Amino acid sequence: MKKSRLVVFALAAGLNIGLASPVLAQAPVTSDSPTSSAETYRLLNLFGDVFEQVKAKYVEPVDDKKLIEAAINGMLTSLDPHSSYLDMDNFKDMQVDTRGEFGGLGIEVTQENGFVKVISPIFDTPAEKAGLQPGDFITNIDGKSVRGLPLNDAVDLMRGKVNTDIRLTIVRKGEQAPFDVTLTRAVIKIQSVRPQVKNDVGYIRITKFSEQTFSGLQRAIEEQKKEIGPKLKGFVIDLRNNPGGLLDQAIAVSDAFLDAGEIVSTRPRDTKNTERYTAKEGDLADSLPIVVLINDGSASASEIVAGALQDHGRAIIMGTRSFGKGSVQTILPMPGNVALRLTTARYYTPSGRSIQEVGIVPDIIVPQSKVETIETGQRRSEADLNGALHNEDSAIGDAETQAEKRRQDAEKVTEDDYQLARALDMIRGISLYGSFRTKS
Repeated sequence: MKKSRLVVFALAAGLNIGLASPVLAQAPVTSDSPTSSAETYRLLNLFGDVFEQVKAKYVEPVDDKKLIEAAINGMLTSLDPHSSYLDMDNFKDMQVDTRGEFGGLGIEVTQENGFVKVISPIFDTPAEKAGLQPGDFITNIDGKSVRGLPLNDAVDLMRGKVNTDIRLTIVRKGEQAPFDVTLTRAVIKIQSVRPQVKNDVGYIRITKFSEQTFSGLQRAIEEQKKEIGPKLKGFVIDLRNNPGGLLDQAIAVSDAFLDAGEIVSTRPRDTKNTERYTAKEGDLADSLPIVVLINDGSASASEIVAGALQDHGRAIIMGTRSFGKGSVQTILPMPGNVALRLTTARYYTPSGRSIQEVGIVPDIIVPQSKVETIETGQRRSEADLNGALHNEDSAIGDAETQAEKRRQDAEKVTEDDYQLARALDMIRGISLYGSFRTKS
């Protein structure tokens, strides 16, 4: 039994050394530290004693590896909602996730008040198709309560074989009672950049910041420039319900529209190790107007992009306030093909704003709304009056046809997505005003 205790003590001490590695630039323990070295060793001995008692007296046999990994994960999850231990399977899943393909429900989650909270469903996944929304709380999985369950364990419960069903119990603001949603697990293939041409405006939705995001953005912009041609008035970059992803991709996307200046800074505990990322010359959008759409499902890397473009005055930010995740997680590989996901820094926008808990506040607040067209009967005009003079321009018919098509297109976009409709209006308004200024 004594040997077991010494093994545990050595493991715990080794973890302490690992956390003090140069990667994190941890400050050494000093007399001003909340816990002295002697107290730390006493607590490590206590950990060994607890381990021995559990091994000897728990009602059922327990596995050493399971106990120790649970202790490690408990240590990390007690720090904040985003730090955690990644065992071999979770580490592998994380690596696949950042490459843009993984299995599951397609939902980004965090933990709050002991429950699993939805940051955002990922576009075109089972979670999104089932109608899950940012801010939803998952209280039960297949009837089992997740209250107090470590986030990784809750995520494990939501994973499983493709084409198998899972039942989530949801608590949603505005709903009087919890309700169940049944989803079918699927292989999630994320196309992180989804471009569309909206008449004379380039629309680019970024669903997640994975390894393919910047290259996908480059292709989308070039293709839209060719398709729209000289009529191109600007771009709408849609970051709504984008839960974030890779920091380097957020920096690259911001840099795509900036010629110079700071994009973001990351500040660890030792501020001497602050890193600043700056833009290189070159604007893929050729200085055309940009509107960035965000909402409460836009988090982390999405907020870096929105904050950088907002602070530099390069884009108008529109929508609703973002999620407010202003911390950086570093994946620290450990021996045995496992890893730590550890919060190592906070990030700040170019003006020095911290996004943590506050989020990005849009320049123009536009809640998502449902708009109904008021029927006013048949349109009246001068042409309906008896004896009205006729227009001598033979092209008037073509102009009326084009105007009616634009009206129908605008009404369709407004009905489907009010926020996007307002963003398109903004781009066209800026372009129109610019042409007025040029003429004068």
